Amino acid sequence: MAELMENQVFMAFTTYAAIVVLKMVLMGPLTAYFRITRGSFANEEDVSGKSEEQKKKLLRTHPDVERVRRCHLNDLENVVPFVLVGLLYALTGPELSTALLHFRIFTGCRIFHTIAYVSVLPQPSRGLSYIVGMLVIISMAYRVLSAVLLL
Repeated sequence: MAELMENQVFMAFTTYAAIVVLKMVLMGPLTAYFRITRGSFANEEDVSGKSEEQKKKLLRTHPDVERVRRCHLNDLENVVPFVLVGLLYALTGPELSTALLHFRIFTGCRIFHTIAYVSVLPQPSRGLSYIVGMLVIISMAYRVLSAVLLL
């Protein structure tokens, strides 16, 4: 473990992985914020103590809440593969500059994707950030498979 902590590529990976995981985790409180400010709750217990009429108004979906939820789901679909493939990639011994390029592009894409999704920026901004992020994961996976298959 001490050797890994001295490896610059591994340290860069842990830094960028922590950033995107933290961003993904913060989507939960952002969803809660949108639920509270938009008065849109999903569960009966979230509106306990309210009259039946108030419950009907509060137990509903809201487009803004659903947008943040979809953004969070998209993070789950992309950040988890990045962390798994990125870890394997870091262990293949890539050049630091190449690894940093992969990690930084993915992290930037995920942050921009969230801004584009929540702020409702016009397409293709969100779509391009998603595609570029996926290409980074594919590129790292290719390196991992190439390293393993050449052994």
